[in-house]
Amino acid sequence: MSHESLMQFYKTNPAGFDEMLHQNQIREPYEKVMETFHAQGAEALRMKDQLAGELFMSQGITFTVYSEDAGIERIFPFDILPRIITAAEWTIVEKGIEQRLKAMNLFLKDIYNERQILKDKIIPAELIASCPHYLREAAGIKVPHDIYVHVSGIDLIRGEEGAFYVLEDNLRTPSGVSYMLENREVTKRLFPDLFSKAKVRPVNNYPLLLHDNLMALSPRAVSKPRVVLLTPGIYNSAYYEHTFLARQMGIQLAESRDLVIDRHKVFMKTTGGLRQVDVIYRRIDDEFIDPLMFRPDSVLGVPGLIGACRKGTVALANAAGNGVADDKAVYAYVPAIIKYYLNEDPLLKNVPTYQMSNADERKHVFENMDKMVVKRTNQSGGYGMLMGHKASEEEMRLFKTEIENNPREFIAQPIIQLSTAPCFIDGQLKPRHVDLRPYALCGPDGVRIVPGGLTRVALKEGSLVVNSSQGGGSKDTWVID
Repeated sequence: MSHESLMQFYKTNPAGFDEMLHQNQIREPYEKVMETFHAQGAEALRMKDQLAGELFMSQGITFTVYSEDAGIERIFPFDILPRIITAAEWTIVEKGIEQRLKAMNLFLKDIYNERQILKDKIIPAELIASCPHYLREAAGIKVPHDIYVHVSGIDLIRGEEGAFYVLEDNLRTPSGVSYMLENREVTKRLFPDLFSKAKVRPVNNYPLLLHDNLMALSPRAVSKPRVVLLTPGIYNSAYYEHTFLARQMGIQLAESRDLVIDRHKVFMKTTGGLRQVDVIYRRIDDEFIDPLMFRPDSVLGVPGLIGACRKGTVALANAAGNGVADDKAVYAYVPAIIKYYLNEDPLLKNVPTYQMSNADERKHVFENMDKMVVKRTNQSGGYGMLMGHKASEEEMRLFKTEIENNPREFIAQPIIQLSTAPCFIDGQLKPRHVDLRPYALCGPDGVRIVPGGLTRVALKEGSLVVNSSQGGGSKDTWVID
């Protein structure tokens, strides 16, 4: 098949940034990939696309859509054409995320202890006081090595000029890393020769890095600390990932019924009796994790777990209360947080953000709502937001009413034309909008970021929403030298 026929439907937006094409010329990082695709032709690529779906099906790589009554379990949509990032571009991402996480760990330590940043009026005290994810119950808890964020997924986008921006911080229980790892394995099976020729940096050491970091958190000086992954159970949307990571790390998967607290220590029930647990990699939200402290109706958590953390007999990753740092209203202050704790300018910029509690900013947003995306400060997954350029007058009116009733719950950002990357859809290459979630691990030896991450794709033409629950998919992410 000719180059032209495979590319005949590849129509880029002149105002946007396409990661493969520049002035109708293929950028150098994509040349080897495109040579392989054109040499194989559409029919062979269709077969590889079908094989990828079968591999995902056989592995049970799924996610859950809670908003639908039937058929909620879905195979994760996968695009066979990798997204390519150069080593020079990756260096900027790596340094920017490392800087950001250093500052956020210092912020969390401060906000749950001295609160000096509030005393110095860098952040309004009422913003923290009104944050639903600020946990007074976590104040004063000493966490190992002063690390609060052990696992993070920082969402990045590329704007019209190709620069990376931070869209949001995920510092509580970020998900998706299993898809990153499985995407890589499937891509290697589909294009083994291309993968080796392109000199792609590996990501498969992530479980080992995570395991080493978790082991280093143990409060007990023992040769083999007991680490468990605490899951809500089989009905959680990320349960596949929980089982995958526990298996890859060689640790036990636990539910609340498997753990018990005795004399402020955590024990796991085993066939050989109770065994003390040193570190818990929790995948349960704060409000459910300890029914004695938070929601008394929770059957997912472990009664007394926060008390054990306070006594220092068990380490929790991520720490309780991290939600105050990734609240979307606090996000607007992250550049100031970096400047305050590190005396540095941010290496990765924020997307411009308007606080709805500010009357002038609220007025500006209301006057330009068709150019804004309005988000609730404590929702995720693509829910609870308004895309102004596609909203009706009635939808905008309803949002304005809600904002006026409770401005703290909303922020607004200008709609940014996300970069596009090539996807193999219906036998043709077509541009689709993408974002990137690199995964970073903070441990006693510093911040480690696996080279790549999860590229999420808005598979619907023209859509800017990449979330899997909203019709998005993913693709492998290659960092090449």
